[in-house]
Amino acid sequence: METENLTRVSEFLLLGLSEEPELQPLIFGLFLSMYLITVLGNLLIILAVSSDSHLHTPMYFFLCNLSLVDICFTSTTVPKMLVNIQTLSKVITYGGCITQMYFFLLFAGLDDFLLTVMAYDRFVAICLPLHYTVIMNPRVCVLLVFASWITSALSSLLQSLMVLRLPFCTDLEIPHFICELHEMIQLACSDTFLINMVMYFIVGLLGGGPLAGILYSYSKIVSSICGISSAQGKYKAFSTCASHLSVVSLFYCTSLGVYLSSAGTHSSHSTAIASVMYTVVTPMLNPFIYSLRNENIKRALKRFFGRISRNYNLDIFWRLLLSLL
Repeated sequence: METENLTRVSEFLLLGLSEEPELQPLIFGLFLSMYLITVLGNLLIILAVSSDSHLHTPMYFFLCNLSLVDICFTSTTVPKMLVNIQTLSKVITYGGCITQMYFFLLFAGLDDFLLTVMAYDRFVAICLPLHYTVIMNPRVCVLLVFASWITSALSSLLQSLMVLRLPFCTDLEIPHFICELHEMIQLACSDTFLINMVMYFIVGLLGGGPLAGILYSYSKIVSSICGISSAQGKYKAFSTCASHLSVVSLFYCTSLGVYLSSAGTHSSHSTAIASVMYTVVTPMLNPFIYSLRNENIKRALKRFFGRISRNYNLDIFWRLLLSLL
């Protein structure tokens, strides 16, 4: 197949979830709604944690970072998709595609690392409660988040630089709604064996490693909870990690579902549809899981809205909103 020099590649075509014209308004409305809910829900979590001094603890510090990452994760992909639908265009520039891929890998990795850090936090809180304040001091919490950012940034940079070196064929259509790494490698005209091996190694190391850490932490947590004599004590210990366990299950089940479906069907279109679960649906559901299952978050939100209503005389509006919490 005839190839083009890398410098001549100026744009790619994102085919999206469907090429049916009658479905575009439905897809646009659905994704716009999910994006607005994701941004609003995660912003509320950040506001609740930052405005309430009772929530200035390691667990909520990590939750605040997770909400910020979820906003950025969704903002990396959905706005471009909405613009393409609205303008009836499928074009994304070469630079825009590489940039989107880099930030997509960055925030996906950060989600993974932060969930692992939160599992470690719960492990220390339940298994080593007397040493919790010493081990999880503010300096350690900041270092854990900083290390997550650095590791994810370096891994996504490495993978992006490998794609930058690839020559692409004349067919530059990406059967996805994002510039996904695997789909871009498929478009290359050169031998991609090495980059595939590096990609699988990074996924195995940075995906399997955190998962193993989470499983280890929860095995110790379950063992400690089983050792508690009173039923009330068991319930209290489990309730402190129930929300996190729900988010972890949702994130890994949807991520594994995408890769298993792609391996089983070998259909890029099916993979793109399945990818919606962990790229859009999971960040949207995380705030609901934490707010509905966490009384501290609900109380913080009520206090926050209460102060706003007193300051701006919005009693009727906020009473209606608070009744939904």
